[in-house]
Amino acid sequence: MEQIPLPSPVHYELILQLLERQTMSAVYQNPDLRQQVNQLIITLRKAAVQQKHLEDACQFSSVPVDHRWSINHVKAEKALPDKVL
Repeated sequence: MEQIPLPSPVHYELILQLLERQTMSAVYQNPDLRQQVNQLIITLRKAAVQQKHLEDACQFSSVPVDHRWSINHVKAEKALPDKVL
């Protein structure tokens, strides 16, 4: 079976750190915005856990996972031009 492309877990960590360290301090004095940022952080944490569950299920089913760093990821064999005979 072909590898399943998934975001690298680092992406979740980067976004969470940005929201927790910078965004949260920027909206700290506005309770409504602070609550929305907090909900976003909770949602991202849930998404990261859900992805981990998916990865575990893939591993159990012997389905390989390809952690991607970009949506522009291209397999090497697809990136090479066809040979002209």
